[in-house]
Amino acid sequence: MVLNFVEPVLYLVALGFGLGAFVKEINGVPYIKFIAPGLIASSSMFAAAFECTYGTYIRMTYQKTFDAILATPVNIDDLVAGELLWGAAKGTFYGIIIMIVLSAFGLIDSPYLLCAIPLVFISGLIFSEIAVIASATVPGIDSFNYFNTLFMTPMFLFSGIFFPLDSLPSIVSKIAFFTPLYHLVNISRSFASGNITSTLPDIVWLISAALLLAPFPFRLMRRRIIK
Repeated sequence: MVLNFVEPVLYLVALGFGLGAFVKEINGVPYIKFIAPGLIASSSMFAAAFECTYGTYIRMTYQKTFDAILATPVNIDDLVAGELLWGAAKGTFYGIIIMIVLSAFGLIDSPYLLCAIPLVFISGLIFSEIAVIASATVPGIDSFNYFNTLFMTPMFLFSGIFFPLDSLPSIVSKIAFFTPLYHLVNISRSFASGNITSTLPDIVWLISAALLLAPFPFRLMRRRIIK
């Protein structure tokens, strides 16, 4: 729990209280309340992605856990489904933890945020699908450095968590639209403020992305394990 719990809290304290002393408001919202819902989304993302990259790869390659499981009546599809659901559940778990922390800080204005928990699960499933795809295709564990540096970090920085994307060139917001974190940030921020009517496009996007990505982890992991 420690890594995924402490890091968002550090961001909250360092940026929310530290930088927030200089940046008073964004879009009429105190800066710390602006970034707080986005930390729910990022915590969920990192928990699911880390579990289904390093965790999955280690279980598959070094610990030989997959070999032991596949020696039972469990088949490859069952195994991959378990990895995806566990990654999504872990992402949801950490998202809920951050919700509790933010509520303790008095940074949540609406109980509607609880309604976002199923959507955190769906987005966690998306991150798990992407991570399992990476685990099935990387040549070695060191290659996850590229995944983290070129995909996860830019998504974390440019999904509207710390500043509105309309302050940047329009191409940035257009690219961000195709990332799941951008939509989960919008949903978390809207639900935390009690404004849930504007989130339908984001919800549709998340559900559609989860369904579109679903076949690929199964196909690629089956190819990797059989090979």
